[in-house]
Amino acid sequence: MKTRAGMKTWIVAAGAAAVLASGCTSLPQSRARLVQTPPRCADQTVQIYFEPDSAELTREGKMVIHQAASAAAACRVASVEVVGLADAQGAADANLELSKRRASAVADALAAGGLPAAEFKLGAAGQSGAVTAAGKAPLRRRADVILHLAPKT
Repeated sequence: MKTRAGMKTWIVAAGAAAVLASGCTSLPQSRARLVQTPPRCADQTVQIYFEPDSAELTREGKMVIHQAASAAAACRVASVEVVGLADAQGAADANLELSKRRASAVADALAAGGLPAAEFKLGAAGQSGAVTAAGKAPLRRRADVILHLAPKT
């Protein structure tokens, strides 16, 4: 037979357990409503690759541009640097022109893709630096993009 004091202890313990259990499930939801994590607005670098002798964006390139623009949407975009590159195949002047077209295609796609207004700095390296000192030619059919981001004020 249980004593009256033992029964009260058991009821209080059960009530406390119920309160604790319900508090644990609602705490993360309550915290999420009260505490909002600010967007991560650090500079971002992305590379957009192209097919040989082409300045047309690939499906993958469009996806990378869309992701970069989406990630930057919550930030202030101070500036965007886009540098077009080319490999060492073909004439140097043709590769310089190709790298200019690549940089322009990427900048246009970023602006059309919803990137917040920013100053665009375009550059073209052509095939300059396309061959390493060891004589190797790494893949350079790309445009390098640097998004300079800061928190919105």
